[in-house]
Order: sequence, then C-alpha cells, then structure tokens
Amino acid sequence: MAILLLLISGVSCKNKTMKYPMIIGHRGAMGYETENTIASLEKALALGAPMVEIDVFIIASGELVVFHDDQLDRLTNASGPIVDYTWKDLQGVRLSTGQSIPLLSEVIDLLAGKAQLNIELKGPNTALPVSKMVNAAVASGAWVLDDFVISSFDWPLLLQMRLENSSIPLAVLTEEDPLEAIAMAKAVNAIAVNPYFKNVDAAVVESIHQAGFKVFTWTVNEPEDLAQMKAFGVDGVFTNYPDRSF
Repeated sequence: MAILLLLISGVSCKNKTMKYPMIIGHRGAMGYETENTIASLEKALALGAPMVEIDVFIIASGELVVFHDDQLDRLTNASGPIVDYTWKDLQGVRLSTGQSIPLLSEVIDLLAGKAQLNIELKGPNTALPVSKMVNAAVASGAWVLDDFVISSFDWPLLLQMRLENSSIPLAVLTEEDPLEAIAMAKAVNAIAVNPYFKNVDAAVVESIHQAGFKVFTWTVNEPEDLAQMKAFGVDGVFTNYPDRSF
C-alpha cells in the first residue's frame, strides 16, 4: 500500500505533491457536475483531486454501472430499481443534464494514471465482479492495486471482497459511532474507517489511529468543517468541491 500511504503523507506521487489531509472527490465533483457521471469525474481531475469516489451496482445483464441510488427516479427520466435494468435498457435512460450512466470499466479507463479510485459497493453481489475488474485493470499494467480502495456501508460485502482479494485496500463506511467500526476494520484487514464527519472529534480520530487505521470522513463541504477535520487530524475528506482548501 505504499502509493496510498505516500499520498496520505502528502509526499509527491504521480508527479504531484498531495495536500494533507487528502481531498477525495465525492462522486467525482458533484458540487459542479451531476454525480457519478463522466463529466463529474473529469471535473474532479481538472480540479486536481488525487482520488475520486464512485458508487457501483451490478445490473440485470451483468454489467457494473456507476450510480448512487438503488432507484432511478431521483436522477433520471426513468423509474424503478436500477438492478432490474439491462445495459440495453439503460441506453435510453438519461440524467437530468442529458448525460448517461457510465460503466465502471469506462471510469477505470478514464482515471488510469490520473487519480486513485475509491469504489463504494452499493448494490448486492458487487464484490466478486468488482474484484475481477480491478484485477484485470492491474494485470493490464494501467493500474497498481494500491491505487484502488473498496468501501461499503454493507459490511458483509467487505467480508466477501476480502475473501476474493487478500490484498486490495478496504475501508469501512459507517454512519453510526465510528469506534464501533473498528472491529470490522480489523476483521477485514482494512486500511481505514470512513465515518460521517459530524460523528468525529479529535478523540475519535486518535482512537481509530491507535487501532491502526486511517480516518477518511464524509461528506465535508463547508470551509469551517474542512478546517475542523484538519484540526482533528483526519487523513482525508470526501467532498463535493475538490478545489476547496483547508
């Protein structure tokens, strides 16, 4: 995990000097572009995000797609569970800005050599196909394994991912007491606990650090909150605005 640790330390990597704490573009740069779209990811890259975060589901025809909600209704001109759609069906689905839902493979190709990628497992049965796609990306030489992080609120999916891939970096997402995630982080040999920022203070961060894990908080957008997270000693923040500074 040398590359990830170098990034977190603020050491130069990929010919960039990274900020500390690390800025992670949440669903790309969703403060500026529609979340989880190619445009949002390109915006995050343009703003210098060293890592971006996306969400994935596996749909009825077997493809891994990048989308946050389990239902299409909020963001698109379609309705119903995204997992019930085939890739052919999704060709007629458009987001409110006219953009289409991307494949995970498209995102991996776009970001190769440009930024690290945090893949959040949103839908059921995503661990195995994501592991296979990550392994293929690494085998191609376009990626190294430590440039990926897999996270989820669905902790059994993290257990499945660890069974499939003994080395890939994992992060345990939680919206409850962050300290309660430490046991799971140990169980899956994770690198980080990712709590909701309002559940974090300096003592919580110190406890998680002492347990051997990084702390990446979500979703931190306001300048005063970014400054507070830095003061607490977090290792990184997910933000809708990757250009905002601490």
